[in-house]
Amino acid sequence: MTNIPETGRTQRVQIRLIVIQVLVFSLLLTLGGRLWYLQIRNGQEYSDEAKNNHVQQVVQPAVRGSILDARGVPLADNETRLVVSASRTELMKMEDDGKSVLTRLAGVLGMKPKEVLDKVRLCDSKTPQPCWNGSPYQPIPVTDEATTQQALTIRERAEDFPGITAEPTAVRRYGEPGKANTAQVLGYLSPVTDEEITKAQNTDSPYLRSDQVGRSGLERTYDKELRGKAGVTRYEVDNLGRVIGQAKNDKAEPGSSVVTSIDARVQAVAEYELNEAMKTARQAFDKNTGENYKADSGAVVVMEAKTGRVVAMASLPNYDPNAWVGGISAKDYAKLTGKNSNFPLLNRAIQGQAAPGSIFKVISSTAAVNAGYPFDGHYPCPSSYNVGGQTFKNFESQGYGDITIGRALEVSCDTVYYGIAHKEWLKDGGMNPKKNTKDWFYKTAHQFGLGKETGIDLPNEVSGRVPDRKWKQDFYKANKDAWCKQGKKGGTYVEQIAYENCLEGDKMRAGDSVNYSIGQGDTLVTPIQMATIYAAISNGGTLYDPTVGKAIVSGDGKSVEVVKPKSHGKLPFTRKTRNEIDEALAGVATRGSAAWRFGGWPQDKIPMHAKTGTAEVYGKQTTSWFATYTKDYSIVMTISQGGTGSGASGPAVRNIYDALYGLDDSGKQDLKKALLPTPQKSLPEIQQDGSIDAPEIKPYNPDSQKTPEEQTLAAVLGRRD
Repeated sequence: MTNIPETGRTQRVQIRLIVIQVLVFSLLLTLGGRLWYLQIRNGQEYSDEAKNNHVQQVVQPAVRGSILDARGVPLADNETRLVVSASRTELMKMEDDGKSVLTRLAGVLGMKPKEVLDKVRLCDSKTPQPCWNGSPYQPIPVTDEATTQQALTIRERAEDFPGITAEPTAVRRYGEPGKANTAQVLGYLSPVTDEEITKAQNTDSPYLRSDQVGRSGLERTYDKELRGKAGVTRYEVDNLGRVIGQAKNDKAEPGSSVVTSIDARVQAVAEYELNEAMKTARQAFDKNTGENYKADSGAVVVMEAKTGRVVAMASLPNYDPNAWVGGISAKDYAKLTGKNSNFPLLNRAIQGQAAPGSIFKVISSTAAVNAGYPFDGHYPCPSSYNVGGQTFKNFESQGYGDITIGRALEVSCDTVYYGIAHKEWLKDGGMNPKKNTKDWFYKTAHQFGLGKETGIDLPNEVSGRVPDRKWKQDFYKANKDAWCKQGKKGGTYVEQIAYENCLEGDKMRAGDSVNYSIGQGDTLVTPIQMATIYAAISNGGTLYDPTVGKAIVSGDGKSVEVVKPKSHGKLPFTRKTRNEIDEALAGVATRGSAAWRFGGWPQDKIPMHAKTGTAEVYGKQTTSWFATYTKDYSIVMTISQGGTGSGASGPAVRNIYDALYGLDDSGKQDLKKALLPTPQKSLPEIQQDGSIDAPEIKPYNPDSQKTPEEQTLAAVLGRRD
């Protein structure tokens, strides 16, 4: 055994200790450097990440603001319902994609499994309704009509229904006060999409995945104001998800309420009268087609003449906007969009286009005067007028001899306008137009606001059409090839027209001009355009932007933003011409084509002005138009395939006026029974908490004790005891 000297052993121990010390020091140095890097160099970054990892957000959706009528009566508000929703995120984690859970849910809710499965599938271009067009990450409502027992069953058996919630939720309600449907004006809601969320991220009004968005009507126009601002509560949680404190709380701000100029009582009357007029028209025989009139759609607008505010706007067929609440069913969706639906989602007051017929003659009369034809001059009114071998007849082929333009308006003499329009066509060069044509009739129509939107605060308004020379050229370029392919000389009527259009469809022909002068041919207008024009004649010539929104009231009632009337132009006539047209339109109501509809009207107290229109449409029955105004209101009604203006629409318009002014059949006025004898100038009273103390409009009940107002409304709606 070798003996190691003591000094050698001591040296080795010392060396080992030094190595160990170096290693320990190196480790400490490394750890210290790492701690410095984490805590000093990148400390703030990791601190922020740590906070985010331990903060959870809970969103409280804002209560959507109400849409109120001019007196504060809710047209659209909210109610609390038990809503059952499904989370696709949770369901997709299951082996069968949640089918078994949804099937059990259908049994509890009394629904068919397919109904529930269809509601939670995502929409795409190939998936029919019902489907979910909102974000796939937000809860999808299956029903908003769950009973208390159904909700309790789901919550008590949570293990059987993973990913399913049942809780009270505020949902939209369209109450139809006094039977005032107002569907196309109000619009409807549907869930926000991922694309919309992305687009709105950097705006001052971002969307939440739980948001419902206005898709049409006022719900869309004022969506930002109505939606409000959602509340967000941030909780501090530990790594196990347990709440250890509240970090921040942003309270939800309820949406603002929109006060409209709609009066629910007048709206109910307008809807009822339009519907009755269409039903009556369907009972009338059309001698031209050998069958009854179809009267398949219609619209009416009641407007304040001095402001452009819309008091009532009805469109038929209509629909129930409540069908969209909580997701629309396949059956309801088919009713609203199918081939046989006649498209009730369309607001025909602003989206329905048709030839205006003789209500256009106020424009032609103005054009004639501006072109140099005296209003009180005398012009021949034969029973027919020949242009290029084609005969254009008066309505019912009646002639009146030499008459003034005013008298031509009263009796609706077409041939007076044919003659003037033909002369102007010749002055402009006829088939070989001059370089700078005057085009008085087309120019004047544009000055009256036709061919463009009125600017009403409702989405998807259409512009109508003025078939001037530019339109002719554009239309010819788009259709020349089809015309030349289809056209045939001496063929059928359609083939002959196509043949002529192929040869000279880009030229303004004499027949085009004379037909246009009485609101026929390719001219298209909307009811809102004509209501705006007749209101402007009433007020002296100012064209107002029609408005439905009257004021925006903040959720707390502290801020009120009034929507003030705005003008977009003046009618192109002198005061003298305006007064002459005004007098002639009064003559229409007292001794002209509308006189038989205004028997007993108190003309000395409430001067009535009117113009009838019966527009011919190729392949269809005639369109009925009735345009009117007093010093307070303009009312325009139209019925597609409804017959004559005074015959189909006249009685309904008269009844609306009777309700407004409180008139009986003899013309005697009772202001206590008048719904709205003069335009409203004030807003409903707003309380300190932001609520509005509004009168309640109840459906007519013959067993109740009725106020004079209720009696009048009931009588007008035809619901007498």
